[in-house]
Amino acid sequence: MKRAPRIGIALGSGSARGWAHIGVLRALAREGIEPTIISGCSIGAFVGAVAAAGDLEKLGTWVESLGWQHVVGLMDMGLRGGLIKGDRLISFFERQFVDRDFTALPHLFGCVATDLHSGHEVWLREGSVSAAVRASIALPGLIAPVWQDGRLLVDGALVNPVPVSLARAMGADLVIAVELNSDVVGWAWRNRPPAGQGTTNGDAHWSRKLLSRFGRNGNGHTSPAEGDEAASADLPSMLSVMQDSISIMSVRIARSRLAGEPADVLISPRLAQLGLMDYHRGAEAIAEGEAAVELALPAIRRALERR
Repeated sequence: MKRAPRIGIALGSGSARGWAHIGVLRALAREGIEPTIISGCSIGAFVGAVAAAGDLEKLGTWVESLGWQHVVGLMDMGLRGGLIKGDRLISFFERQFVDRDFTALPHLFGCVATDLHSGHEVWLREGSVSAAVRASIALPGLIAPVWQDGRLLVDGALVNPVPVSLARAMGADLVIAVELNSDVVGWAWRNRPPAGQGTTNGDAHWSRKLLSRFGRNGNGHTSPAEGDEAASADLPSMLSVMQDSISIMSVRIARSRLAGEPADVLISPRLAQLGLMDYHRGAEAIAEGEAAVELALPAIRRALERR
């Protein structure tokens, strides 16, 4: 008798857009499609670890209740390695969701980080789940890197934003990939309001919140001289520049990796309207994830039939 295929899912990077992964996993479960192998990168590692532990609905309820005040409360400011230390976020993660060894998870899980010194891709599949997630989400410039086993690790999106290869290495016969940045590059500039009228997402707000801790304004500089105010007002926020730069990098790397290591099905939620730090817009991201699965269902069913 032909055995059922082992379904894997590769959850990609994308910061706050990553809450869409919750919607994707919810919608798949409603269709009776439940991956038993989960690989994740960055925010995909965060959601993937919780899903592998069986706590997805608990995470979804928390995300849907998040306000921006809650998000700010999880940030511990720092000046070495990144604007955010990350300790407070991971401590919360351990208390509420996953604080166990990989071997104790009901489903196979692995996540990706990058060795900052060598540039090598690092697959994390042993030891503390929370420590692995902490390494995978260490977005350069924003969240400080971490030392682990003699290596300084940062966000896996630098090398493998949608880790299909890891899911296959863990034994998946069929891999569904979720890529969060497909429509992001250039979106902010195409939808840019006239100078001086603010931005279309919340990143300027988050820049001001973060940088006010250091006595700086939203553009990442001390207050401009009077003659420079107009020019400064026309510049994007620090986080907008960071977001667009990271998005360009992630999209280019993801396209290259997916071309050489294609998934059986690729799901691409439409998330360009969400900013890098819009974690308080979780309900919107989740809904986009669910909608993307609806569009992809025919392709998923065909892929399952071929197996």
